[in-house]
Amino acid sequence: MRVARAFRLPIIAAMTALALSGCMRRTAPVAVSPQGSLDTIAYAGPAPVPVAYAAPAPVPYDVPYHLDAGDKLRVVVYGQEGLTNTYSISAGGTITMPLIGAVPARGRTPQGLAADIAARLRNGFIREPSVAVEVESYRPFFILGEVQAPGQYPYVPNMTAESAVAIAGGFSPRARKDRVTITHTDAAGTSRSIAPPGTPISPGDTVLVGERWF
Repeated sequence: MRVARAFRLPIIAAMTALALSGCMRRTAPVAVSPQGSLDTIAYAGPAPVPVAYAAPAPVPYDVPYHLDAGDKLRVVVYGQEGLTNTYSISAGGTITMPLIGAVPARGRTPQGLAADIAARLRNGFIREPSVAVEVESYRPFFILGEVQAPGQYPYVPNMTAESAVAIAGGFSPRARKDRVTITHTDAAGTSRSIAPPGTPISPGDTVLVGERWF
């Protein structure tokens, strides 16, 4: 009986080892969270959504400039010192030059005016005139309403309503700062629009800064 018990203990130990080894080889089920699971949404949050920000409208630098009364022009006629000079556009919209007299300038571009002057000089005065016209100073713009110093100021190329406010000393304490009223006059007539401060303005425009109500 003692011998049987002696053999029984190794057998039991071997069987136990085999059973344990079988359990070790058995792969336990693994829970894999699917993509976009509740845990992912709860703790990591949804994927970020890109936000589009509206950029201010660009200033139209390449728009042809049209002349009007109050503009001061530098007219160069190459080789003709007596004709090269600074001319102001009159209230009637013309400049007056030697030899050719009054030349209409209102509504024209500097290039168009130069071509007209050359054509007039070619008609019995200069055989092949070469003419250039540039704006020496622009007609003023006007700013009214809730600014520190309303009034008339020289126009600067590529101005916006916001820079016009800065030239006029900035907003007053009661000013409405999110929009202005711009009055523009051209060959098509007069128009009035409500626009954000970053809107471009033209020479001769009137910018009105309103008063806030709270």
